[in-house]
Amino acid sequence: MAIVPNPHKTTGVLGWIDDRFPLTKMWKDHISEYYAPKNFNFWYFFGSLAMVVLVNQLLTGIFLTMHYKPSAELAFGSIEYIMRDVPFGNIIRYLHSTGASAFFLVVFLHMYRALMYGSYKKPRELIWIFGCLIFVVLMAEAFAGYVLPWGQMSYWGAQVIISLFGAIPVIGNDIVIWIQGDYIPSDATLNRLFSLHVIALPFVLVGLVVAHLMALHEVGSNNPDGIEIKKHKDASGKPLDGIAFHPYYTVKDLFGVGGFLIIFLGIVFFVPDGGGYFLERPNFIQADPLVTPEHITPAWYFGAFYAMLRAVPSKAMGVITMGAAVLILFAVPWLDRSKVRSIRYKGWLSKIALAVFSVSFVLLSYYGLQPPSEIGTFISRLGTVVYFAFFLLMPFYTSIEKTKPEPERVTG
Repeated sequence: MAIVPNPHKTTGVLGWIDDRFPLTKMWKDHISEYYAPKNFNFWYFFGSLAMVVLVNQLLTGIFLTMHYKPSAELAFGSIEYIMRDVPFGNIIRYLHSTGASAFFLVVFLHMYRALMYGSYKKPRELIWIFGCLIFVVLMAEAFAGYVLPWGQMSYWGAQVIISLFGAIPVIGNDIVIWIQGDYIPSDATLNRLFSLHVIALPFVLVGLVVAHLMALHEVGSNNPDGIEIKKHKDASGKPLDGIAFHPYYTVKDLFGVGGFLIIFLGIVFFVPDGGGYFLERPNFIQADPLVTPEHITPAWYFGAFYAMLRAVPSKAMGVITMGAAVLILFAVPWLDRSKVRSIRYKGWLSKIALAVFSVSFVLLSYYGLQPPSEIGTFISRLGTVVYFAFFLLMPFYTSIEKTKPEPERVTG
């Protein structure tokens, strides 16, 4: 019996590679023959933008590591050296520091889109879980990087955040000393956070991103209508409401990346400190354990959680509240009992809840960066209640509200 050659088999160098590594298969499975819903909108830019920013952080981080000195005596001076003497060092540093803020901004918007369109509901629970794990690791990575310049805010911010572990009963103080490697933030602390920031956490972060994408491509992308496009296929098995990711969405994403880079590079070149929110002014002063800054604030992307911490009078309960605010995100797929996915077809209770939640998160982020005040404390406490109510009441308002019927096919 004659063997019929496969007309689709690759030849040449690519064929040699394909015989030993599934390069073409991966390209087809995840890019050229991965069918995504044809009704993606503006909100679907932020996943690809998160990848762009991640690459920026990794590349600029490598160059910064070549000149940075992880020493309490030399760290601040090495940053000044990078900024003043290394060719294009100031641009690389600002790309990295502004990139951290850009990373959190696109991740926040990416998660908000998931909340709007129900991208966490069956069968995408694991995609959401991986996304939440990415968020947690990103917070740890950002905190470690925040400390490395060893300026005033870096030093005192590290002391405040690490001291929170002291709220753990019995072993809290020992854990603080173990993390710091000393009784106060010192050279040992800086070395440990440097190791986490440049080696351990990036590996975990990249691994989780790969897992996130693999889980996404296994079950398929959600869409603004929340409809499974796999329900309607043509004779060849292609979804009728889907289009190939490449070239259609690669072109779309490139357009989004172009718009993003215009804004991002404009900030890097003209206002890299973000008016004091991206790079706090006290951090341009070398760390001094004997001089406390007038107002210790976290980076803006931790503002909401810091506001929750300050809103609770008890330190232990404040730490628990702040931790619970992150952990409750993992439960969202099982808290939402709605019959539909998308906010388009949910009832007015879900729409009001999401709107109030959004406003409360913005207010918490703002007041978390302001000096303590009576009005700030009141709004922070109210915002904390609203934040948790959004999630804890979700099983009730999503199950009792009247929803609109989902269309059979995507509406565009």
